[in-house]
Amino acid sequence: MHPSSPPDRRAERWAAGTTGAAVIVLGGLTLVSRTDTRASTVATAVDAAATLVAVALVPLLLRRPVAGALAMAVLAAFSPAATPAATIGVLRVATVRPLATAMAVGAVSAVAHAAQGLVRPIPGLPYGWLLVIDVVTHAALVAWGALARLRAAARVEEQQRAAEEQAERIATARRQERVMIAREMHDVLGHRLSLVAASAGALEYRPDAPAEQIARAAGVVRAGAHQALEELREVIGVLRADELQGVDGEAPPQPTLADLPALVAESREAGLSVSLSGSAPDGVPETLGRTAYRIVQEGLTNARKHAAGVPVRVSVEGTPGEALRVEVRNRLPMGPSTSDGRGTGLVGLGERAASVGGRLDHGETPDGDFRLRAELPWPA
Repeated sequence: MHPSSPPDRRAERWAAGTTGAAVIVLGGLTLVSRTDTRASTVATAVDAAATLVAVALVPLLLRRPVAGALAMAVLAAFSPAATPAATIGVLRVATVRPLATAMAVGAVSAVAHAAQGLVRPIPGLPYGWLLVIDVVTHAALVAWGALARLRAAARVEEQQRAAEEQAERIATARRQERVMIAREMHDVLGHRLSLVAASAGALEYRPDAPAEQIARAAGVVRAGAHQALEELREVIGVLRADELQGVDGEAPPQPTLADLPALVAESREAGLSVSLSGSAPDGVPETLGRTAYRIVQEGLTNARKHAAGVPVRVSVEGTPGEALRVEVRNRLPMGPSTSDGRGTGLVGLGERAASVGGRLDHGETPDGDFRLRAELPWPA
């Protein structure tokens, strides 16, 4: 924005108008109060001219406060009609300039008014009392202006701090959203690609399998690769929507516990022996059901990675007001695992369970099984 934009010019004109009006009114009142039968025509003319010059100095006071206030102080040394303008000048400097500058301008104005008391004494007011009033008044003006400047600076700092905190909250929310998207990407694509790998492995190690079985495995590979690409496209779309503030539309619906039978059937088609006990309880909240679904999905993915060909048992049960319990169990393999062993999926599952107030346990059982178990609170 240009430094002299229309809103700034309007504010400047308003300030000039109000300040000029105050100088005219207060100067006129001072001129009337100091006029009596003993006042000379020359003194009256000087006071009137001082009022007009003080009004003319208002724009200078607004643009260059120190120069304008000093000029008004010098003018006040010759005419009491310029006293209101000089006091306004001191107050203006104190509100927009450092305290040291304001004190210096206030001192000059105080000296000028002391000189005015010698040139144009006030009848009935001893000069000593005039000096006391002069010093106290200018000290009060400087203190008042400095306090106003500090309050304005505090308001600006508070607004800046609030804006920074708001920006940090937005950035934190964006980071959390991206972590959640990355976690969804790991769960979905990891599961899908593990199905593709399992089916491709069956084709590689069983070239003599019946044609129907080979065709079914090849179909699983083709469908799994296609779905993996679609899901990757959806994730990228969500990320782009976050950057473009929803230009690409809403995110696709996420799976819930009701989709668990389809997940088990999909794993069976890929050659994994899976048994499902229990069914999706009615009334499971969407977030809770999605968390349980992802836990089972990751458990099946880990079973294919670490214990290919070993039967897997999945159980789901729960009661509103207590907890939803999910368990994935399989026998530990005799040979070495083919996984890289980083375990990032289990770490993500633990965080996912904790995000809904639950807990996740995993490890070897006394009877030689590997068990992944989650207990998630289910509000009544």
